[in-house]
Amino acid sequence: MHATATMASSKPSQAATGKHSVWRTSIRFTILATLLFGIGYPLLVTGIAGIVFPHKAAGSLILKNGEVVGSELLAQSFSSDRYFHPRPSAAGNGHDPTSSGGSNLAQSNAKLVQRIQSDIDKLAAQNPGHPVPIDAVTTSGSGLDPDVTPDNAYFQAPVVAKARGLSEPEVRQLIEQHITGRTLGVLGEPRVNVLELNLALDNFSK
Repeated sequence: MHATATMASSKPSQAATGKHSVWRTSIRFTILATLLFGIGYPLLVTGIAGIVFPHKAAGSLILKNGEVVGSELLAQSFSSDRYFHPRPSAAGNGHDPTSSGGSNLAQSNAKLVQRIQSDIDKLAAQNPGHPVPIDAVTTSGSGLDPDVTPDNAYFQAPVVAKARGLSEPEVRQLIEQHITGRTLGVLGEPRVNVLELNLALDNFSK
């Protein structure tokens, strides 16, 4: 009986030890995984990116006279006819980087149809006889698309040229210099970064 009692009492002790061992292992693994994948890996990737792609890793910031004026990746609102305008935006009150998103309105939504038609009528009056580019009246999914199509930029050229007292060929030539082709020659579509074009326009007009 004594031997039987000893064996019986050792079983709970072994179970408790095994339970504590599982907890210790789990805690250690969690700490190790956090250090490796939550701290170590992000720091490693950020460090490599900073060395290999320093401009992009820093946010693709655009400088003017040593001051940050924007990013190649984020659209900005321009209201003056002296500047090219980005696509319409449903992000917040328009091109708000803290409220990225689309309108979530269906193509059949009356409000969306009315807004697009109103924009088409307004743009067509500014540049009669020329078809209005689709990206001049439609928003992007993020509302922060920094680029427009070359057709959109060319469509705006007469208005910008008139507002700045420049010839339209001069403005069109500036657009041509800022057209970015397809990535790797096959991905995406040709595009024009609006902020970069407007900064070049300011430098050209000096």
